[in-house]
Amino acid sequence: MLDFHFSTSVIFCIIVPLTFFILAKLKTIFKSKPTKLPKSYPIVGSFFTILKNRERYVQWTSEIVTSTPNLTFHLDRPFGRKAITTANPANVEHILKSHFHNYDKGDLFRNNLRDFLGDGIFNTDGEKWKFQRQVSSHEFNTKSLRKFVEQVVDSEISDRLIPILENAAEYKTVLDFQDILQRFAFDNICKIAFGYDPEYLSPSLPQEKFALAFEKAVKLSTDRFISFIPYFWKIKRALNIGSEKQLKIAVKQVREFAKEIIRKKKQETQGKSSDDLLSRFLGSGHSDEDFVADIVISFILAGKDTTSAALTWFFWLLSDHPQVENEILREINAKSEAASAYDEVKDMIYTHASLCESMRLYPPVPVDTKAAVNDDVLPDGTIVKKGMRVSYHPYAMGRVEKVWGKDWAEFRPTRWLEREAAATEKWKFVNRDSYTYPVFQAGPRICLGKEMAFIQMKSVVAGVLRRFRVVPVVVEGVEPLYVTDLTAKMKGGFRVRIEARG
Repeated sequence: MLDFHFSTSVIFCIIVPLTFFILAKLKTIFKSKPTKLPKSYPIVGSFFTILKNRERYVQWTSEIVTSTPNLTFHLDRPFGRKAITTANPANVEHILKSHFHNYDKGDLFRNNLRDFLGDGIFNTDGEKWKFQRQVSSHEFNTKSLRKFVEQVVDSEISDRLIPILENAAEYKTVLDFQDILQRFAFDNICKIAFGYDPEYLSPSLPQEKFALAFEKAVKLSTDRFISFIPYFWKIKRALNIGSEKQLKIAVKQVREFAKEIIRKKKQETQGKSSDDLLSRFLGSGHSDEDFVADIVISFILAGKDTTSAALTWFFWLLSDHPQVENEILREINAKSEAASAYDEVKDMIYTHASLCESMRLYPPVPVDTKAAVNDDVLPDGTIVKKGMRVSYHPYAMGRVEKVWGKDWAEFRPTRWLEREAAATEKWKFVNRDSYTYPVFQAGPRICLGKEMAFIQMKSVVAGVLRRFRVVPVVVEGVEPLYVTDLTAKMKGGFRVRIEARG
């Protein structure tokens, strides 16, 4: 009996405290950050949860991936399809650099966009991609192209953007600033890519046929990715009905227009030189209309919405952070005597940091997807099967507390800056590696137009803020909805009033 009581006491003294210890640990684990993986069912996978979060897919997947210990998760799609999403910088470097050869666009991406983009640089892999990349890289690295870009941007700001804002300020007109910036970017990229001016930012804000067809082709091509039944769009395309019929019409308009411009450009450039990308490609001996059209349409896609999306969210963030706006104004005013637009913006360090910080929170391309050529294992131990879709998530990566700190949700440009010396007020930009901050992609596919994009964005910021305040017409404290097709947008537009300074 004594032995029994002794044993019971020992068990009580050991087991009970141990149980409380385990329960306390579990409570701490679940309280800290429970993983938010969606439920999965036979055949349909997590379709119902995906459907429920369709309007906020980027935010939803960001919440999931940032709740996981290794910043990576599997999503079960209908009919047994699995997809991996990661915000782990080591995985991103593995996918975009060290194992670049094993992760390409994949059949799903290429097939869904082939009608629109053909075999352009953003929709192809292997030798086709390598050839276009080499030619494009050579053209983008010329000083004459950079000079041409500066002239185009400066002209579009002074001759179109500023007069429209002056008129809005004078008559207290409410503008959709997102639409204005998209029109600005479309004019710019068409001039740079084609040497063609669509005059989309004319005072009447016209419904330009090429621009509308291009926008429709982007939207309908993107819709193919969200079909419940894989390749259901192929049935509609074969029957020439619904959205596929509309897409066919839009793509035909875009490609016919592109080819018409190419034919005219061939005649214009005989024995002459010109600075736009189309003239440069034709001048280098590439004259096949379909090939050149694929390339130019891809560049328009890359330049049309990315900079306008970045600037839309930048001006919205700025409206709620007057101290940041004042610091940018100080920097702009210090550069007012610059000899050229490029000289004015190239050393605007604080403005550059502010744009990087804005794109950390609201990247123009929030998620990018590759497909595995062969079986693989990611650095965090995630197993990848051949053909599996693998996405890296720049939107989520800008929200990782381990990388950006407890204040990651704050718009704080100084996280990109440090003082050049203790006794000086001059800033020095501190870059992040492109695998931690893959807003412009990374590795062999890193964006060729990165410098061009910053020239354009900083020029717009300087041109606008020097003369105007951009005041949102929104309910205070209500954040606009971040939505995405191939690039991000502000749902419903960005309604603002323009106020002249001074």
